Amino acid sequence: MASTDNTLARTLHDIGLAAWFGGSLMGAAGVNGAAAVVENPTQRLRVANTGWARWTPLNLAGIAAHLAGGAVLTAANKGRVVGQQGVATASTVKTVLTLAALGATAYARLLGRRLERSSDVPVQGGTTLSSTTPDDVARAQRQLTVLQWVIPTLTGAVLVANARMGEQQRPIQVVQGAFRRLVPGR
Repeated sequence: MASTDNTLARTLHDIGLAAWFGGSLMGAAGVNGAAAVVENPTQRLRVANTGWARWTPLNLAGIAAHLAGGAVLTAANKGRVVGQQGVATASTVKTVLTLAALGATAYARLLGRRLERSSDVPVQGGTTLSSTTPDDVARAQRQLTVLQWVIPTLTGAVLVANARMGEQQRPIQVVQGAFRRLVPGR
């Protein structure tokens, strides 16, 4: 007999997304900005890189928890996805946002690895170049300047999609959505 309680899956899903969103936002506002106050400009990138390197395993665990919980919830709600109007669309939007956030996160990590390989070069901050920053580091920093805000924006949008999907589980929404699916044009 299959369990009808998805508390563990919801917990993994939600805590994982919370870590992903919160960690990316804190990194953009905190880690990258805090590196700018390091007195020696050639040590600033090292400080930011160290912070991100320490966060990466936890971020990966959060992302994995979110995806695992989401897979279980999708399987548990497959009947609603097919039978309730609006659920498939919301699920598709959430999937696209999640894939975009995964891509942005992976690319940001790739750029971060490039910065880690750079020895002690002068920068203004974790994602802010100086006039003496080498071109390859400056290029990666410019891209990370954008990505550091794209990731929390995308994961925040996934949180909004989750809220919408939660509303779709209210009994009146389930009944109305199923009725609309059965009686088109209503």
